[in-house]
Amino acid sequence: MKQKNVRLREGFAGQKLIVLPKKIITGFLSKDPVTRQTYITDIGYYPKAKHHFVERPAGISQHIIIYCTEGTGWLEINKKRVELMPSQFITIPANTPHRYGANTDKPWTIYWMHFKGDIAAFIVGLILKNSENYKPYLSFNEDRIKLFEDICFNLEKGYSEDTLRYVNMIFSHFLSSLIYENQFNHIDKTNNDDFVSKTITHMQERLDVTLKLEDLAAFVNLSASHFSALFKSKTGHSPIEYFNQLKVQKACQYLSFTNMAVKEIALTLGIEDQYYFSRMFTKLMETSPTDYRKKNQTTE
Repeated sequence: MKQKNVRLREGFAGQKLIVLPKKIITGFLSKDPVTRQTYITDIGYYPKAKHHFVERPAGISQHIIIYCTEGTGWLEINKKRVELMPSQFITIPANTPHRYGANTDKPWTIYWMHFKGDIAAFIVGLILKNSENYKPYLSFNEDRIKLFEDICFNLEKGYSEDTLRYVNMIFSHFLSSLIYENQFNHIDKTNNDDFVSKTITHMQERLDVTLKLEDLAAFVNLSASHFSALFKSKTGHSPIEYFNQLKVQKACQYLSFTNMAVKEIALTLGIEDQYYFSRMFTKLMETSPTDYRKKNQTTE
């Protein structure tokens, strides 16, 4: 029986969703010597995703990996139906028609990602070579989950060039853990508690207000000009530009997971002028909020 795609106002409790802006993908990820090999375009986590259902008759231009840790789901691809159990993952090559969803009685909890790159198709080939019916088994490994969480943690802080290189290097390691599980080793994550990290955390906590350059500089006890120069040297973006990127990132989640009007989303993000918000969103994502929502109603 065909399952309906049910859009919940707040999505799935505890969910994560990060969609990289098209401007970042075309302007940096697809061109940088490090990232262009393999790079994430979308990534997320859906716990107990009841009613989750996606159907793409023509596939999409990215490759997809879905890793199930709890519950069950299914995939239909190339006239085959594959049932997915905990500790299994599925790989869907780009431009391949498919449909998938969570089972009703025990809906799956999944980590998922979309990716592209010069060698992405080759990597997908390696994964499928070692798999059976698109669903290889993986023993649960907390370190693998930490890699995923590290990617999300850093992407949620914005899109500096160093961050983009770092997370996609981690992603390469994540992919290697799927292909070469026996060789997969433990890693440790370190924290960088400098003024840029503190500022970005402050930004994340204040997405519902308007912050000026002077406000951010005062937060770390620096002059506005000195703070702006240092921040840009470390991230590649001015503080306000970076703050707006975080707002747009949050807006993408609202547009994908809720039925909030664009004006309501703008106000929730501390922007009273709906048209200013739409221009800001369009400049970064290279599509309007309304068109973005239309294209991403079934994003997993």
